[in-house]
Amino acid sequence: MRIMTFNCNGIRAAARKGFFDWLPQSNVDVVCLQETKAQIDQLSDPVFHPQGYHCHYYDAEKKGYSGTAIYTRTKPGKISRGLGFELADTEGRYIQAELGEISVASLYLPSGSSSEERQQRKFSFMSDFMQHMQRLRKKKREVIICADWNICHKEIDLKNWRANQKNSGFLPEEREWLDTLYDRVGYADAFRLVNQEADQYSWWSNRGQARANNVGWRLDYQLVTPGIVDKVVSAEIYRGQSFSDHAPVIIEYKL
Repeated sequence: MRIMTFNCNGIRAAARKGFFDWLPQSNVDVVCLQETKAQIDQLSDPVFHPQGYHCHYYDAEKKGYSGTAIYTRTKPGKISRGLGFELADTEGRYIQAELGEISVASLYLPSGSSSEERQQRKFSFMSDFMQHMQRLRKKKREVIICADWNICHKEIDLKNWRANQKNSGFLPEEREWLDTLYDRVGYADAFRLVNQEADQYSWWSNRGQARANNVGWRLDYQLVTPGIVDKVVSAEIYRGQSFSDHAPVIIEYKL
């Protein structure tokens, strides 16, 4: 099973940049999208319902903002939207599909980079979402959470880590939150299970030549429950084309 996570930074913009032309070549079974920035009634064009997939969207109340989606080759047993708290559900930040004995979710965790108020909202979301991740672990299902986490975990995960230690996305509190998810709650970063190399980034600033020079951040992860840890086969960040300021992250599982 090949699973992709991708912050498309506007699904209509990504379509114009060729994402849906490339999608068949990716040969993925599940696509988790974040930041679709579209209402469902704006996505009637067949391009947004690619052949061979069951497509499910969860849009924000605010137009042109946030939003998630999940495409699956296999018809899901169930689709769940929302997390039961305001910041997640008014902004369409979480959608989950039940695929056999596995749950796969697409999450768009808030950014806190624009202001201190946004950072506090991010911390609030993280606190509520931690409870959700703990509840998932109590269920007898394996889970794969695909997300733009808007956090880098280790120094290896961003180029200019020294200069960003006081910036949103690499704050000590954010990194400790991921430590808790891994070390205490029991999730694992699927990418790092099979790829320990440096310079593996999935987001680049539009300023300067950040992407060309690979001065980036690894913000897009797939977190897995313990029963999937030994099922991770390979991981790649697709950089052949640019559909967004993020790159698709594809992980193959032996499931």
